[in-house]
Amino acid sequence: MTSILRSFVFTFLYCLLVSCFVTAQQTVPILQGWDAYPAILKRISPPAFPQKDFLVTKYGAVGDDKTDCTNAFKKAIGECNTSGGGRVVVPKGIYLTGAIHLLSDVNLYISKDAVIKFSIDPKKYLPVVYARWEGVECMNYSPLIYAFEQENIAVTGKGILDGQGAKSNWWSWKVNKDTSKPNQKEARTKLNEMGEKNVPIAERIFGEGSYLRPNFFEPYKCKNVLVEGVTFKNSPMWFLNPVLCNNVSIIDVATEGLGPNNDGCDPESCTDVLIKNCKFNNGDDCIAIKSGRNNDGRRVNVPCSNIIVQGCRMKAGHGGVSLGSECSGGIQNVYAENDTMDSPNLDRMLRIKTNSIRGGVVENIYFRNIKVGQVTDAVMQIDFYYEEGDVGSFTPLVRNVELKNIESNKSMFAIWIRSYDRSPVTNVTIENCTFNNVANADVLENVRNLSMVGVKMFKAVKSAVR
Repeated sequence: MTSILRSFVFTFLYCLLVSCFVTAQQTVPILQGWDAYPAILKRISPPAFPQKDFLVTKYGAVGDDKTDCTNAFKKAIGECNTSGGGRVVVPKGIYLTGAIHLLSDVNLYISKDAVIKFSIDPKKYLPVVYARWEGVECMNYSPLIYAFEQENIAVTGKGILDGQGAKSNWWSWKVNKDTSKPNQKEARTKLNEMGEKNVPIAERIFGEGSYLRPNFFEPYKCKNVLVEGVTFKNSPMWFLNPVLCNNVSIIDVATEGLGPNNDGCDPESCTDVLIKNCKFNNGDDCIAIKSGRNNDGRRVNVPCSNIIVQGCRMKAGHGGVSLGSECSGGIQNVYAENDTMDSPNLDRMLRIKTNSIRGGVVENIYFRNIKVGQVTDAVMQIDFYYEEGDVGSFTPLVRNVELKNIESNKSMFAIWIRSYDRSPVTNVTIENCTFNNVANADVLENVRNLSMVGVKMFKAVKSAVR
Protein backbone atom coordinates (compact mmCIF):
# COMPACT_ATOMS: atom_id res chain seq x y z
CA MET A 1 0.00 0.00 0.00
CA THR A 2 1.44 3.33 -1.04
CA SER A 3 1.94 6.11 1.46
CA ILE A 4 -0.77 8.16 -0.29
CA LEU A 5 -3.26 5.32 0.00
CA ARG A 6 -2.37 4.70 3.65
CA SER A 7 -2.88 8.39 4.36
CA PHE A 8 -6.27 8.33 2.62
CA VAL A 9 -7.43 5.23 4.56
CA PHE A 10 -6.26 6.70 7.88
CA THR A 11 -8.05 10.01 7.22
CA PHE A 12 -11.24 8.19 6.17
CA LEU A 13 -11.28 6.01 9.29
CA TYR A 14 -10.54 8.98 11.55
CA CYS A 15 -13.41 11.01 10.06
CA LEU A 16 -15.74 8.01 10.37
CA LEU A 17 -14.80 7.60 14.03
CA VAL A 18 -15.37 11.29 14.78
CA SER A 19 -18.69 11.19 12.95
CA CYS A 20 -19.88 8.19 14.95
CA PHE A 21 -18.81 9.84 18.21
CA VAL A 22 -20.65 13.07 17.40
CA THR A 23 -23.76 11.12 16.36
CA ALA A 24 -23.67 9.14 19.59
CA GLN A 25 -23.32 12.33 21.60
CA GLN A 26 -26.28 13.85 19.82
CA THR A 27 -28.54 10.85 20.49
CA VAL A 28 -27.80 10.60 24.24
CA PRO A 29 -30.67 12.44 25.99
CA ILE A 30 -29.83 15.11 28.54
CA LEU A 31 -31.79 14.27 31.67
CA GLN A 32 -33.58 17.12 33.38
CA GLY A 33 -35.92 17.63 36.31
CA TRP A 34 -36.81 14.55 38.33
CA ASP A 35 -35.35 12.36 35.59
CA ALA A 36 -31.88 13.55 36.62
CA TYR A 37 -32.55 12.94 40.32
CA PRO A 38 -31.67 9.21 40.65
CA ALA A 39 -28.18 9.68 39.19
CA ILE A 40 -27.44 12.56 41.57
CA LEU A 41 -28.70 10.59 44.57
CA LYS A 42 -26.67 7.54 43.59
CA ARG A 43 -23.47 9.63 43.45
CA ILE A 44 -23.80 10.86 47.04
CA SER A 45 -22.14 8.26 49.24
CA PRO A 46 -21.04 8.63 52.89
CA PRO A 47 -17.37 7.97 53.62
CA ALA A 48 -16.31 4.74 55.34
CA PHE A 49 -13.73 4.57 58.13
CA PRO A 50 -11.36 1.87 59.43
CA GLN A 51 -12.63 -0.14 62.41
CA LYS A 52 -10.28 1.50 64.89
CA ASP A 53 -11.31 3.56 67.93
CA PHE A 54 -9.36 6.30 69.68
CA LEU A 55 -10.97 7.11 73.03
CA VAL A 56 -10.56 10.80 73.91
CA THR A 57 -10.28 9.92 77.60
CA LYS A 58 -7.01 8.11 76.83
CA TYR A 59 -5.60 11.43 75.63
CA GLY A 60 -6.51 13.38 78.75
CA ALA A 61 -10.17 14.27 78.23
CA VAL A 62 -12.35 14.23 81.34
CA GLY A 63 -16.12 14.38 81.07
CA ASP A 64 -16.69 16.31 84.29
CA ASP A 65 -18.14 19.53 82.81
CA LYS A 66 -15.15 21.56 84.02
CA THR A 67 -11.88 20.21 82.55
CA ASP A 68 -10.65 21.89 79.34
CA CYS A 69 -10.39 19.03 76.84
CA THR A 70 -9.20 21.04 73.81
CA ASN A 71 -5.73 19.47 73.69
CA ALA A 72 -7.10 15.98 74.29
CA PHE A 73 -9.34 16.28 71.21
CA LYS A 74 -6.40 17.59 69.19
CA LYS A 75 -4.15 14.70 70.22
CA ALA A 76 -6.76 12.03 69.61
CA ILE A 77 -7.65 13.41 66.17
CA GLY A 78 -3.98 13.74 65.23
CA GLU A 79 -3.15 10.15 66.19
CA CYS A 80 -6.27 8.81 64.47
CA ASN A 81 -5.26 10.60 61.29
CA THR A 82 -1.60 9.49 61.32
CA SER A 83 -2.65 5.91 62.12
CA GLY A 84 -4.73 5.66 58.95
CA GLY A 85 -8.08 6.78 60.31
CA GLY A 86 -10.96 5.52 62.42
CA ARG A 87 -13.27 6.87 65.13
CA VAL A 88 -12.37 9.38 67.80
CA VAL A 89 -14.87 8.26 70.43
CA VAL A 90 -16.37 10.57 73.04
CA PRO A 91 -17.84 8.41 75.85
CA LYS A 92 -20.56 9.31 78.35
CA GLY A 93 -19.92 12.61 80.12
CA ILE A 94 -19.81 16.37 79.52
CA TYR A 95 -16.64 17.56 77.80
CA LEU A 96 -15.65 21.23 77.68
CA THR A 97 -13.55 22.30 74.70
CA GLY A 98 -12.52 25.07 72.37
CA ALA A 99 -12.25 24.66 68.59
CA ILE A 100 -12.05 21.11 67.21
CA HIS A 101 -10.22 20.71 63.89
CA LEU A 102 -10.94 17.51 61.96
CA LEU A 103 -8.35 15.78 59.77
CA SER A 104 -8.74 13.31 56.93
CA ASP A 105 -10.14 9.85 57.69
CA VAL A 106 -11.38 10.89 61.14
CA ASN A 107 -14.90 10.22 62.38
CA LEU A 108 -15.66 12.17 65.55
CA TYR A 109 -18.15 9.89 67.31
CA ILE A 110 -20.25 11.29 70.17
CA SER A 111 -21.75 8.45 72.18
CA LYS A 112 -25.23 8.43 73.64
CA ASP A 113 -25.27 10.42 76.92
CA ALA A 114 -22.14 12.28 75.81
CA VAL A 115 -22.13 16.07 75.43
CA ILE A 116 -19.43 18.22 73.88
CA LYS A 117 -19.88 21.67 75.36
CA PHE A 118 -18.04 24.43 73.49
CA SER A 119 -16.42 27.30 75.32
CA ILE A 120 -17.96 30.78 75.15
CA ASP A 121 -14.48 32.33 75.43
CA PRO A 122 -13.68 33.75 71.95
CA LYS A 123 -9.96 33.23 72.55
CA LYS A 124 -10.57 29.48 72.34
CA TYR A 125 -11.26 29.97 68.59
CA LEU A 126 -7.94 31.60 67.76
CA PRO A 127 -5.75 31.73 65.76
CA VAL A 128 -7.94 32.82 62.87
CA VAL A 129 -8.62 30.42 60.02
CA TYR A 130 -9.63 30.67 56.36
CA ALA A 131 -13.42 30.89 56.42
CA ARG A 132 -16.48 32.35 54.74
CA TRP A 133 -18.60 34.77 56.72
CA GLU A 134 -22.01 35.51 55.25
CA GLY A 135 -20.68 34.56 51.83
CA VAL A 136 -17.40 36.56 51.92
CA GLU A 137 -14.04 34.85 52.40
CA CYS A 138 -11.84 36.06 55.24
CA MET A 139 -9.59 35.10 58.12
CA ASN A 140 -11.84 34.84 61.17
CA TYR A 141 -12.45 32.96 64.39
CA SER A 142 -12.32 29.22 63.85
CA PRO A 143 -15.72 27.57 63.59
CA LEU A 144 -16.43 25.41 66.61
CA ILE A 145 -15.73 22.34 64.44
CA TYR A 146 -13.59 23.05 61.37
CA ALA A 147 -11.77 21.22 58.59
CA PHE A 148 -9.77 22.67 55.70
CA GLU A 149 -8.97 20.72 52.53
CA GLN A 150 -9.54 17.35 54.21
CA GLU A 151 -11.04 14.15 52.80
CA ASN A 152 -13.29 11.56 54.48
CA ILE A 153 -14.41 13.33 57.65
CA ALA A 154 -17.44 12.81 59.87
CA VAL A 155 -19.29 13.84 63.00
CA THR A 156 -21.58 10.97 64.05
CA GLY A 157 -23.21 9.30 67.03
CA LYS A 158 -26.21 9.84 69.30
CA GLY A 159 -24.84 12.57 71.54
CA ILE A 160 -25.16 16.35 71.78
CA LEU A 161 -22.93 19.19 70.63
CA ASP A 162 -23.76 22.35 72.58
CA GLY A 163 -22.49 25.69 71.29
CA GLN A 164 -23.83 27.46 74.40
CA GLY A 165 -24.95 30.41 72.32
CA ALA A 166 -27.07 32.82 74.37
CA LYS A 167 -28.03 36.49 74.68
CA SER A 168 -25.32 36.86 77.31
CA ASN A 169 -22.48 35.83 74.96
CA TRP A 170 -22.28 35.18 71.19
CA TRP A 171 -25.81 36.28 70.27
CA SER A 172 -25.32 39.75 71.72
CA TRP A 173 -22.68 40.40 69.04
CA LYS A 174 -25.52 40.58 66.51
CA VAL A 175 -28.24 42.31 68.50
CA ASN A 176 -27.85 44.19 71.75
CA LYS A 177 -30.28 46.67 73.24
CA ASP A 178 -27.30 48.32 74.90
CA THR A 179 -25.76 50.08 71.87
CA SER A 180 -22.64 50.89 73.86
CA LYS A 181 -21.74 47.18 73.93
CA PRO A 182 -19.60 45.74 71.09
CA ASN A 183 -21.35 44.25 68.06
CA GLN A 184 -20.56 43.00 64.55
CA LYS A 185 -21.89 45.96 62.55
CA GLU A 186 -18.59 47.75 61.89
CA ALA A 187 -16.66 44.57 61.05
CA ARG A 188 -19.46 43.30 58.81
CA THR A 189 -19.40 46.52 56.80
CA LYS A 190 -15.60 46.41 56.59
CA LEU A 191 -15.58 42.79 55.37
CA ASN A 192 -18.17 43.49 52.67
CA GLU A 193 -16.12 46.47 51.47
CA MET A 194 -13.01 44.28 51.30
CA GLY A 195 -14.94 41.78 49.20
CA GLU A 196 -16.03 44.50 46.80
CA LYS A 197 -12.47 45.82 46.47
CA ASN A 198 -10.85 42.38 45.99
CA VAL A 199 -8.60 42.80 49.01
CA PRO A 200 -6.41 39.64 49.26
CA ILE A 201 -7.88 37.06 51.66
CA ALA A 202 -4.72 37.05 53.78
CA GLU A 203 -5.33 40.73 54.52
CA ARG A 204 -8.97 40.28 55.52
CA ILE A 205 -8.09 39.58 59.14
CA PHE A 206 -10.86 39.66 61.70
CA GLY A 207 -11.21 37.54 64.82
CA GLU A 208 -10.48 39.23 68.13
CA GLY A 209 -12.08 42.67 68.44
CA SER A 210 -14.22 42.27 65.31
CA TYR A 211 -17.23 40.37 66.69
CA LEU A 212 -17.95 38.27 63.63
CA ARG A 213 -19.47 35.16 65.23
CA PRO A 214 -18.12 31.75 64.21
CA ASN A 215 -20.36 29.11 62.64
CA PHE A 216 -20.73 25.74 64.38
CA PHE A 217 -19.47 23.22 61.79
CA GLU A 218 -17.70 24.45 58.69
CA PRO A 219 -15.78 21.99 56.51
CA TYR A 220 -14.00 24.12 53.89
CA LYS A 221 -12.92 22.71 50.52
CA CYS A 222 -13.42 19.15 51.79
CA LYS A 223 -14.45 15.95 50.03
CA ASN A 224 -16.65 13.15 51.39
CA VAL A 225 -18.27 14.66 54.47
CA LEU A 226 -20.76 12.93 56.80
CA VAL A 227 -22.79 14.27 59.72
CA GLU A 228 -25.17 11.70 61.19
CA GLY A 229 -27.32 11.09 64.25
CA VAL A 230 -26.15 13.92 66.49
CA THR A 231 -27.97 16.95 67.89
CA PHE A 232 -26.54 20.46 67.62
CA LYS A 233 -27.75 23.10 70.07
CA ASN A 234 -27.43 26.88 70.31
CA SER A 235 -24.84 27.82 67.74
CA PRO A 236 -23.14 31.23 67.87
CA MET A 237 -24.35 31.73 64.29
CA TRP A 238 -25.10 29.19 61.48
CA PHE A 239 -25.12 25.52 62.48
CA LEU A 240 -23.93 23.39 59.52
CA ASN A 241 -22.08 25.28 56.79
CA PRO A 242 -20.12 23.11 54.33
CA VAL A 243 -18.31 25.43 51.89
CA LEU A 244 -16.85 24.41 48.52
CA CYS A 245 -17.28 20.73 49.43
CA ASN A 246 -18.11 17.70 47.28
CA ASN A 247 -20.16 14.67 48.36
CA VAL A 248 -21.81 15.74 51.61
CA SER A 249 -24.30 13.60 53.59
CA ILE A 250 -26.23 15.08 56.51
CA ILE A 251 -28.52 12.37 57.92
CA ASP A 252 -30.78 12.12 61.01
CA VAL A 253 -29.34 15.33 62.45
CA ALA A 254 -31.22 17.80 64.66
CA THR A 255 -30.44 21.50 65.01
CA GLU A 256 -32.03 23.35 67.92
CA GLY A 257 -31.37 27.05 68.31
CA LEU A 258 -33.53 30.16 68.15
CA GLY A 259 -30.74 32.72 68.29
CA PRO A 260 -30.04 35.35 65.61
CA ASN A 261 -28.83 33.84 62.33
CA ASN A 262 -29.22 30.33 63.75
CA ASP A 263 -29.66 28.79 60.28
CA GLY A 264 -29.89 25.00 60.43
CA CYS A 265 -27.94 23.86 57.36
CA ASP A 266 -26.32 26.15 54.79
CA PRO A 267 -24.46 24.36 51.98
CA GLU A 268 -22.42 27.01 50.14
CA SER A 269 -20.90 26.49 46.70
CA CYS A 270 -21.10 22.72 47.24
CA THR A 271 -21.79 19.89 44.80
CA ASP A 272 -23.77 16.72 45.58
CA VAL A 273 -25.34 17.25 49.01
CA LEU A 274 -27.95 15.05 50.70
CA ILE A 275 -29.87 16.40 53.71
CA LYS A 276 -32.04 13.48 54.85
CA ASN A 277 -34.40 12.82 57.77
CA CYS A 278 -33.21 15.86 59.71
CA LYS A 279 -35.10 18.01 62.23
CA PHE A 280 -34.81 21.78 62.22
CA ASN A 281 -36.03 24.27 64.80
CA ASN A 282 -34.18 27.49 64.16
CA GLY A 283 -34.07 31.24 64.65
CA ASP A 284 -33.43 31.76 60.93
CA ASP A 285 -33.74 29.60 57.79
CA CYS A 286 -33.97 25.86 58.43
CA ILE A 287 -32.02 25.18 55.23
CA ALA A 288 -30.40 27.99 53.22
CA ILE A 289 -28.59 27.14 49.99
CA LYS A 290 -25.92 29.68 49.09
CA SER A 291 -23.00 30.45 46.74
CA GLY A 292 -21.20 33.56 47.94
CA ARG A 293 -22.06 37.22 48.34
CA ASN A 294 -21.84 39.94 45.69
CA ASN A 295 -18.41 40.57 44.13
CA ASP A 296 -16.69 37.98 46.31
CA GLY A 297 -19.18 35.31 45.27
CA ARG A 298 -18.62 36.18 41.63
CA ARG A 299 -14.84 36.06 42.17
CA VAL A 300 -14.99 32.51 43.55
CA ASN A 301 -17.70 31.71 40.97
CA VAL A 302 -18.71 28.24 42.16
CA PRO A 303 -22.45 27.45 42.16
CA CYS A 304 -24.25 25.33 44.72
CA SER A 305 -25.56 22.39 42.72
CA ASN A 306 -27.27 19.02 43.11
CA ILE A 307 -28.79 19.54 46.56
CA ILE A 308 -31.33 17.00 47.84
CA VAL A 309 -33.59 17.59 50.86
CA GLN A 310 -35.42 14.39 51.71
CA GLY A 311 -37.76 13.43 54.55
CA CYS A 312 -36.92 16.41 56.79
CA ARG A 313 -39.08 18.09 59.45
CA MET A 314 -39.05 21.86 59.80
CA LYS A 315 -40.49 23.81 62.71
CA ALA A 316 -39.50 27.41 63.48
CA GLY A 317 -37.54 29.33 60.84
CA HIS A 318 -37.69 32.08 58.26
CA GLY A 319 -37.91 29.48 55.51
CA GLY A 320 -38.14 25.69 55.38
CA VAL A 321 -35.86 25.65 52.33
CA SER A 322 -34.42 29.01 51.28
CA LEU A 323 -32.17 29.85 48.36
CA GLY A 324 -30.00 32.91 48.84
CA SER A 325 -29.66 35.63 49.66
CA GLU A 326 -25.96 34.98 49.07
CA CYS A 327 -26.39 33.41 45.63
CA SER A 328 -23.96 35.38 43.45
CA GLY A 329 -22.20 32.20 42.26
CA GLY A 330 -25.50 30.60 41.22
CA ILE A 331 -27.72 27.80 42.50
CA GLN A 332 -28.92 24.88 40.40
CA ASN A 333 -30.63 21.50 40.69
CA VAL A 334 -32.31 21.59 44.09
CA TYR A 335 -34.70 18.75 44.95
CA ALA A 336 -36.98 18.49 47.99
CA GLU A 337 -39.40 15.66 48.61
CA ASN A 338 -41.41 14.03 51.40
CA ASP A 339 -40.73 16.82 53.88
CA THR A 340 -43.02 18.12 56.63
CA MET A 341 -43.11 21.79 57.59
CA ASP A 342 -45.36 23.13 60.31
CA SER A 343 -45.10 25.90 62.90
CA PRO A 344 -46.72 29.22 63.76
CA ASN A 345 -43.11 30.44 63.75
CA LEU A 346 -42.25 29.15 60.26
CA ASP A 347 -42.58 31.88 57.63
CA ARG A 348 -42.38 30.01 54.29
CA MET A 349 -41.98 26.57 52.73
CA LEU A 350 -39.80 27.64 49.78
CA ARG A 351 -38.10 31.02 49.67
CA ILE A 352 -35.86 32.43 46.94
CA LYS A 353 -34.35 35.77 47.98
CA THR A 354 -32.06 37.92 45.89
CA ASN A 355 -31.60 41.40 44.39
CA SER A 356 -29.57 43.22 41.73
CA ILE A 357 -26.54 43.51 44.01
CA ARG A 358 -26.46 39.76 44.63
CA GLY A 359 -27.27 38.74 41.04
CA GLY A 360 -26.74 35.07 40.17
CA VAL A 361 -28.73 32.43 38.31
CA VAL A 362 -31.11 30.26 40.33
CA GLU A 363 -32.56 27.43 38.26
CA ASN A 364 -34.03 23.95 38.30
CA ILE A 365 -35.80 23.88 41.65
CA TYR A 366 -38.11 20.91 42.20
CA PHE A 367 -40.41 20.24 45.19
CA ARG A 368 -42.85 17.35 45.51
CA ASN A 369 -44.92 15.48 48.10
CA ILE A 370 -44.55 18.03 50.88
CA LYS A 371 -46.98 18.57 53.75
CA VAL A 372 -47.23 22.09 55.15
CA GLY A 373 -49.24 22.53 58.32
CA GLN A 374 -49.01 26.29 58.53
CA VAL A 375 -46.67 29.11 57.56
CA THR A 376 -47.13 32.74 58.53
CA ASP A 377 -46.33 34.22 55.11
CA ALA A 378 -46.33 32.43 51.72
CA VAL A 379 -46.01 28.76 50.86
CA MET A 380 -43.66 29.82 48.05
CA GLN A 381 -42.03 33.23 47.89
CA ILE A 382 -39.64 34.51 45.21
CA ASP A 383 -38.38 38.00 46.03
CA PHE A 384 -36.04 40.07 43.85
CA TYR A 385 -36.33 43.02 46.25
CA TYR A 386 -34.70 41.38 49.28
CA GLU A 387 -32.77 43.84 51.52
CA GLU A 388 -31.20 46.45 49.18
CA GLY A 389 -33.71 45.84 46.38
CA ASP A 390 -33.10 46.88 42.77
CA VAL A 391 -30.13 49.24 43.10
CA GLY A 392 -27.31 47.18 41.55
CA SER A 393 -25.91 46.19 38.18
CA PHE A 394 -26.24 42.39 38.46
CA THR A 395 -29.72 41.36 37.44
CA PRO A 396 -30.70 38.02 38.99
CA LEU A 397 -32.29 35.25 36.95
CA VAL A 398 -34.72 32.65 38.34
CA ARG A 399 -36.16 29.93 36.12
CA ASN A 400 -37.57 26.40 36.12
CA VAL A 401 -39.35 26.15 39.47
CA GLU A 402 -41.74 23.27 40.00
CA LEU A 403 -44.12 22.38 42.84
CA LYS A 404 -45.97 19.04 42.71
CA ASN A 405 -48.31 17.47 45.25
CA ILE A 406 -47.89 20.17 47.87
CA GLU A 407 -50.58 20.48 50.52
CA SER A 408 -50.75 23.39 52.95
CA ASN A 409 -53.33 24.05 55.66
CA LYS A 410 -52.80 27.70 56.54
CA SER A 411 -50.92 30.66 55.07
CA MET A 412 -51.16 34.35 54.31
CA PHE A 413 -50.41 33.71 50.62
CA ALA A 414 -50.09 30.57 48.52
CA ILE A 415 -47.71 32.01 45.91
CA TRP A 416 -45.88 35.34 46.19
CA ILE A 417 -43.52 36.34 43.35
CA ARG A 418 -42.02 39.76 42.69
CA SER A 419 -39.30 40.11 40.07
CA TYR A 420 -38.15 42.77 37.60
CA ASP A 421 -39.67 43.75 34.26
CA ARG A 422 -36.31 43.03 32.62
CA SER A 423 -35.94 39.64 34.31
CA PRO A 424 -39.25 37.85 34.90
CA VAL A 425 -39.30 34.60 36.82
CA THR A 426 -39.65 32.04 34.02
CA ASN A 427 -41.15 28.55 33.77
CA VAL A 428 -43.06 28.07 37.02
CA THR A 429 -45.11 24.88 37.25
CA ILE A 430 -47.59 24.24 40.06
CA GLU A 431 -49.28 20.88 39.71
CA ASN A 432 -51.76 18.96 41.87
CA CYS A 433 -51.30 21.29 44.84
CA THR A 434 -53.87 22.18 47.49
CA PHE A 435 -53.66 25.42 49.46
CA ASN A 436 -56.13 25.65 52.35
CA ASN A 437 -56.98 28.65 54.53
CA VAL A 438 -55.22 31.20 52.33
CA ALA A 439 -55.86 34.75 53.55
CA ASN A 440 -54.83 36.73 50.45
CA ALA A 441 -54.74 36.37 46.69
CA ASP A 442 -51.48 35.36 44.98
CA VAL A 443 -48.93 38.04 44.18
CA LEU A 444 -47.59 37.48 40.65
CA GLU A 445 -45.44 40.35 39.49
CA ASN A 446 -43.44 39.61 36.33
CA VAL A 447 -43.88 35.87 35.88
CA ARG A 448 -43.57 34.27 32.44
CA ASN A 449 -44.70 30.76 31.46
CA LEU A 450 -46.70 30.02 34.59
CA SER A 451 -48.54 26.68 34.50
CA MET A 452 -51.10 25.74 37.15
CA VAL A 453 -52.69 22.31 36.70
CA GLY A 454 -54.96 20.62 39.21
CA VAL A 455 -54.46 23.40 41.76
CA LYS A 456 -57.02 23.88 44.52
CA MET A 457 -57.07 27.02 46.61
CA PHE A 458 -59.46 27.71 49.45
CA LYS A 459 -59.86 31.17 50.90
CA ALA A 460 -59.44 31.45 54.65
CA VAL A 461 -62.16 32.46 57.01
CA LYS A 462 -61.12 35.83 58.44
CA SER A 463 -60.24 34.33 61.81
CA ALA A 464 -58.19 31.48 60.31
CA VAL A 465 -55.03 33.51 59.66
CA ARG A 466 -53.79 36.27 61.91
